[in-house]
Amino acid sequence: MIGAHMLVMGEVRTGLLQNSGEIPESLCQGVLGLLSGERVRISRRPIVYAVSPDQLTGVDCRLASASRTRVRGVGTVLSRTSVTGGRVLQGSSHIQVARAESDHRLSWSHYLARPGVVEVFGKVRVPDLADGFADSGGSNDCLDLGSVGERFMDVVQASPLLDRKAPFRSARTRLRWVAVAEEPGREGPGIRFTLGRDRVRTLRLDLPDGFTPDVVDFCEDLALHDWLLTTLLVIVERARVGTATRAEVTAKLAPAVDHLLHLWMPAARLDDDFAPLWESLERRPGFTRQWQSLVARVRDQIAINTLALLREAGGW
Repeated sequence: MIGAHMLVMGEVRTGLLQNSGEIPESLCQGVLGLLSGERVRISRRPIVYAVSPDQLTGVDCRLASASRTRVRGVGTVLSRTSVTGGRVLQGSSHIQVARAESDHRLSWSHYLARPGVVEVFGKVRVPDLADGFADSGGSNDCLDLGSVGERFMDVVQASPLLDRKAPFRSARTRLRWVAVAEEPGREGPGIRFTLGRDRVRTLRLDLPDGFTPDVVDFCEDLALHDWLLTTLLVIVERARVGTATRAEVTAKLAPAVDHLLHLWMPAARLDDDFAPLWESLERRPGFTRQWQSLVARVRDQIAINTLALLREAGGW
């Protein structure tokens, strides 16, 4: 039941910032300044990271449930957009589900005083809501957190400060996550990451120590590195190594070197408490192993082409 457990659900959408090159810190301030009077937060180490002020979206709608039970939720969705390395844009939205304090809807001032909390009416089981959201994300006229975050991404992409000349084609990925804060007593956090269709990933977290804002940071960091890995895979596939000419392969791989390879820094900005979760993901599915293998392949192909050009020029 809601109350004995804490349930937080969210979705992160990640994509390439529509600009020909990496944007500087000053430009990050401009494109993310969605709220007047609120400052964009910037961190510079180990990589430039800019995040917008929090955005609130009021909702009164159904929540997805695995049992297809009609569950009404009223409250606010907490959203933010961020730019990493002046190159990758993310839209992130999440809610904490709580039992309603009344059997009827209250004034909006009540819900605005609890940012990011959606209250549900009646008896609701945590596993039913968690499974429903993880499986559907917001279909069948239910709350769609991904669309909320994507709306703010689109506002950023439409900024006149961007030239909208992306250096290569790429698709957005979607990480749908559910965190359940169990009662204390478990040995440690549990994690399950699943690759789905249409670039949808699901993440389930069991948190014995309860929910903290750092959980959102972890999910966004995972979504960022999943997008980097997915995008690099696509670039290598499009290069048609072994089929296209050396020059064609190198031309296709060049954007990866110019815009992606330096961004790989998993868990670099996260609290040490989340190190075990990343270590679990490094064992299986093995993000960094696959990334390093792809990076080595990209650099080998470029090196081979360079040697071939030197031979043709008579310099080898």
